[in-house]
Order: sequence, then structure tokens, then C-alpha cells
Amino acid sequence: MMKERFAKLLLGEDMSGGGKGVCSALAISNAITNLSASVFGELWRLEPLALQKKVMWRREMEWLLSVGDSIVDLVPSIQQLPGGGTYEVMVPHPRADMQMNLPALKKLDAMLISMLDGFCDKDFCYVDRGIVLAQGDGCNAYSSNVPSGRPSVRQEEKWWLPHPKVPSKGLSEDARKKLQQYRDCANQILKAALAINSNVLAEMEIPGAYLETLPKNGKECLGEIMYRYITAEKFSPECLLDCLDLSSEHRTLEVANRIEAAVYAWRIKEHKKHPKSKRASLSSKVKGLVSDGDKNSFLSQRAETLLHSLRLRFPGLPQTSLDMSKIQYNKDVGQSILESYSRVMESLAFNIMARIDDVIFVDDATKRCAASESVSIFNRGGLHVQKRMAPSPFSIQHSPYSSPFATPTRCLSPPGRIKNDHHLKAADLNMPWTYATGKVPASAPERH
Repeated sequence: MMKERFAKLLLGEDMSGGGKGVCSALAISNAITNLSASVFGELWRLEPLALQKKVMWRREMEWLLSVGDSIVDLVPSIQQLPGGGTYEVMVPHPRADMQMNLPALKKLDAMLISMLDGFCDKDFCYVDRGIVLAQGDGCNAYSSNVPSGRPSVRQEEKWWLPHPKVPSKGLSEDARKKLQQYRDCANQILKAALAINSNVLAEMEIPGAYLETLPKNGKECLGEIMYRYITAEKFSPECLLDCLDLSSEHRTLEVANRIEAAVYAWRIKEHKKHPKSKRASLSSKVKGLVSDGDKNSFLSQRAETLLHSLRLRFPGLPQTSLDMSKIQYNKDVGQSILESYSRVMESLAFNIMARIDDVIFVDDATKRCAASESVSIFNRGGLHVQKRMAPSPFSIQHSPYSSPFATPTRCLSPPGRIKNDHHLKAADLNMPWTYATGKVPASAPERH
């Protein structure tokens, strides 16, 4: 099996030997991505990995990462002679980026696998989606776990995911605390993997194939509206982003691609005007090439500032066209290993957080439903109930372990806004509540 894997890498995935394979860097990047899809592709439940998949992941990742042992720099070293003298020789030393990032990624990998192993004894389980729908609506249909039988927004879109099922009174305080701790840990791992991935991509050379496809000037890349704002005397990135249509991930990614293309279109134009510049060439790390007073350099800096603000506003934005082009044309095997490994760790951490959010959402809704049932029992028993009741102790607003998926709240949106929302169905207009979301959008897609 090991011979087969390395033969595929050497032949660039062309097992026919016809010489039509991809470069070694892309081959190893694809190998890590495909292995991750085979092992973690069906992470639908919070449960330990099957032993076979865990062994497969550790064994084959060890093979693929062993290539990094040969990626070294030759550094001078002083050696002692037997007679007492010294001499200088060049000795191999692990390359700086591999030595710093690869052990960190291995640690993140072990933490995520250990986190999944921690769900062997849990207070919740999963039921098939068809069973949930067959058991009806309301609080009496326990498996629905939410008022009117509505699943979470994420599960409405990911219809194939199994439905979390918690006890009738919700998760215990200890179980909820443990779940929130896992989520916080996964969030930190996600940030670390994102930082490594961003740094590696920034260090990759910009392929000539990408530069050749750029328009001749930045105006063609941006369009009339964005160009007018960027060239205005007073420029505010946040105000410009507020004016753009960023309603969907597709639209946001398109805007990011346009801005990034404009940055390098202006830099190419300036580079042609100053061919004798002693700065780095465009084929490597393209950064500021001229003084700040030049128009093209000034506009490229503004566009870069706008792109940075966009990434801060949407930290989970998928890879841009430039990022994908770098991965495709990259020739550095070490950078390909670090980029693909950090990317699959980012994807795994994100999906674990999504599964935890689903359970927390159901737990919040179950506790709210149980609280409403107790109120109705008091009313039927003739007990005096104040109009303004104290909030439930299980309310997410008073819990230190709050989730990004808030409990259902009263809909404060005007009717006109509801009608314009294409995500809502006609039947939903009569619902007295809507789902409020936190920092992570409820409709956030899975990471692939």
C-alpha cells in the first residue's frame, strides 16, 4: 500500500506512466485532501472515529508527512578536529517554516481526534430525520425538540444530517459546560489553522498564469461603483462595504476576487512604468513597488485595505481565485504539505463546531419548551401566575455557556422585510418567532 501511494505521488497521479501527471507539490496536496475526505467526509455525528478510519488516517498521514523530512536547508556548522582545530561544514537543518508549522499542525490534529473520542459517553443521541417528522409537531413530540417541530436553520438546509435528541428536560449543567468547552477549544483550533493557512498562502509565489488573466487596469476589475468609491477624495472601506451586495457567500467571494484582481492589475501597471525597480518581482512576493505618491500604488493600497476589511468582516470566506491558482501552480512541496494539512484541520474544526451548535440549539429549544409546559400546568391548576414572569434559569441569555445559535425570540422585523426574505416560506409568516443568530451564521455552509 505504501509503495502504491508513493508511486502515485512520483507519477503525479498518472498511474499509466504517460507523463501527463501533475507536479509533485499538487499531487501531495491532493493526496492529503482526498485522505481527509475519506476519513472525515461523513462527520454527521459527534462520536469517536471508527477504529479503522483512525488507523488509516494516522498511517497514511505519517507516510505523506515523511516527505517533509527531506525538506531541509544547508546551514554552516563548526566541527572540531581530532587534533584540536576547527573547520566549517554545511549540515542539513529542517527548513524554518516546516520546523515551526508542522509540529503545530500535528498537535492540532491530535487535539481534534481526542475531542471526537471524548463524545463516547454523551447525554444526547441522534435520530433519523424521517423519524423526527413522523412523530409530529409541538412539545409533545419529544424528538422534534423545538416549538412547532421546526429544526434548526442549519438542519433545514442540511436535510441529510441526523437530528440531535436530548433528554426531556435538556442537558445537565455539566454536560452543557463540557459541550461549550469543546466548542471553545474547536474555535481556537480553527483560528490557529486559519492563521497557518493564510501565512503559507501569502508566502507562495503568484503564478504567471493568474497575472496573465488580469484586465489591463483596475477599473475593469472593480466595476464603475467600486472604482468611483476607491478613487474618491474621502475613502472609507467600511462605508463602501456597507453599500455593496454581500447578501450571500457567492456574492461576497465575487467581490473579494474583483478587489484582489484590481490590486495586482495596478501593481503590474506600475511595475511596467518602473522596470528597474530593485524591489521583488511580480512572479514572487508582490508587495509595494513604488513610492506612495504614485497613483497606481496609491489605488492598490486602497484596494488592499478594502480587501483586508472584507476578510475581517467575513473571516470564514472561502479561498479566492488567487489562492486556488497558487495551490494549483505551486512547485514547493513543503508549502503544499503545510497548506493542505492546515486546510483539512480548518475544515474538521469548523464541522465539529457546526455539530456542537446543532446540539446546543436543540438543547436551548427543549428547555424553553419544558419551561412553557410548566407555566401551562400552573395555569390549569388555578395558581396565580404574574403577567411578567422571571426568565427561566435555563435561558441562554443567563447562561455562561451561551451558544452562537440563540433561542427563538420574538420577531421584531417589519412585515415588509419578512416578505422580501426569500429564505422564508409562506407558512412561516404566521410564526410568532424567528431564529436569532450570533457570530456564526446559521446558514453557514459546511467546510469542504
